[in-house]
Amino acid sequence: MPLTTPGLGPTITAEQIYRGLGRIIEQAPEAPVYGPDFYKWCGQANALIREVDLSVTAEFGNALNRLTTTEVHSERALAFERMMMLVHKALGIAELHAPPGVQGTFIPVGNAFDAYAALAKVLGTARSDVFLVDPYMDATILTDYAGSVPESARLRLLTASDRVKPDLQPAAARWKQQYPQRPLELRLAQPKMLHDRVILVDGSSAWTVTQSLKDLAKRSPAEIIRADDTAALKIEAYESIWAAAVTVV
Repeated sequence: MPLTTPGLGPTITAEQIYRGLGRIIEQAPEAPVYGPDFYKWCGQANALIREVDLSVTAEFGNALNRLTTTEVHSERALAFERMMMLVHKALGIAELHAPPGVQGTFIPVGNAFDAYAALAKVLGTARSDVFLVDPYMDATILTDYAGSVPESARLRLLTASDRVKPDLQPAAARWKQQYPQRPLELRLAQPKMLHDRVILVDGSSAWTVTQSLKDLAKRSPAEIIRADDTAALKIEAYESIWAAAVTVV
């Protein structure tokens, strides 16, 4: 449902605002460096915050004004920190308005539990099949995330034969030994066949993940994005790669 800007009527949707603010945080400079790129970032942040809350917009403008009018380094640092806090505040407000399936899918850097919760939310929707694709897959997929897959669902893991981490195959073998009632299959695709991280659920829903699952949000923010418009194409493409891949467990 689109939000409404006073005097302008419906503008962009709550989901677009939420994802846009997530990207603003992801693209934020570590410190302000005056120039076209920084001014563009400030303008985009201000425009999205304005769609969320006018009072937060005013606070953001005040902080930006302090940043650009003082020559004291410590004061500029505090002003920029205030700006980032306000962007995060706007993100939190936008998340409340976003569709339930989208909430929590932007994961700030270093938020390990948020990464787990966001992925577990997606995996928990499965009824019969979870198909995970990650060219750099390691045992983390089983130790951290596989427990969120419903016991009734088959778990399929597809990774690249030239990039797979050495701990994955033994972990998968031990999983099958310990949980024989929970179907698991691991296959290796040919080199250069896999480029993206994808979650496919029940042969009907698809999500893309902006980072390898083993490193989710560890060094930079991450997103889990539902691919409604391209789900059928993604499912068809990865099922084809799956059919040609080599089964190792």
